[in-house]
Amino acid sequence: MSKSKNLYIRIEPDVKENAEMILTQLGIPMSNAVGMFLKQVILHRGLPFDVTIPRNAPLDYSTLSQEQFDAEIRKGIDDLNAGRVVSAKKVREEMQRQYGI
Repeated sequence: MSKSKNLYIRIEPDVKENAEMILTQLGIPMSNAVGMFLKQVILHRGLPFDVTIPRNAPLDYSTLSQEQFDAEIRKGIDDLNAGRVVSAKKVREEMQRQYGI
């Protein structure tokens, strides 16, 4: 029996790149991280985390691609042009209510 098997997966390039950046900082090769994940699947007899629909969260600029950022800016400009605006005070209150920030 061989010591290892090959596993070929397809993943979005930005997901791979972002994961690799984090794993590199941790000093963990991608193949080791995948192996760790699969071992946790075995130990948990399922996914090692809850699979749920996340609650609404404010956009995090650092997670957006340039195209996504540009699209958000365009939406904001469209809202301004259409008169769909609210005061900064109302925005702050809504952020506090929805997100606790």
